[in-house]
Amino acid sequence: MTSIPRDTLPSARNLQARLEPVFYALLRGVLGIVMFTHGLPKLLGDSHGSMADPMASSTHLIGNVMGLPFAAELAFLVMLLETVGALMLVVGVLTRPVALAMAAEMVGISYALGPTWPWVDRGIEYPVILGSLALYMAIRGGGRFALDHTLWHGR
Repeated sequence: MTSIPRDTLPSARNLQARLEPVFYALLRGVLGIVMFTHGLPKLLGDSHGSMADPMASSTHLIGNVMGLPFAAELAFLVMLLETVGALMLVVGVLTRPVALAMAAEMVGISYALGPTWPWVDRGIEYPVILGSLALYMAIRGGGRFALDHTLWHGR
């Protein structure tokens, strides 16, 4: 019988400790890129998936489905969050407030899409996942490889 060397587990822990900040930055970047892919068509007025006009769809969802006033203005803020905010998330600037706003947006989208869940057209499983990631980032902050860390901690 072969025994496992005693230093294997500490080495694995050390590797995990070194790689965790890298993979957290990757996760933050991926969330930002995913959000950006939803904001850019709104900004450019291009189609996105089955939506011919994503900005008009956002305005309709906010005003007619959710019943909120100032739907066009709120849709514009959503577009800014999904473009400028997404890029801020990628580089890690103001990570906590941007991620919190994204989590709130995902709550709103989940509410607007209603009781649908997975495997149904326009279900809420993706907003739930994205919102959970955003909430985690709002709590945790930008991490070691974020401009927030460099700006506020000087490293």
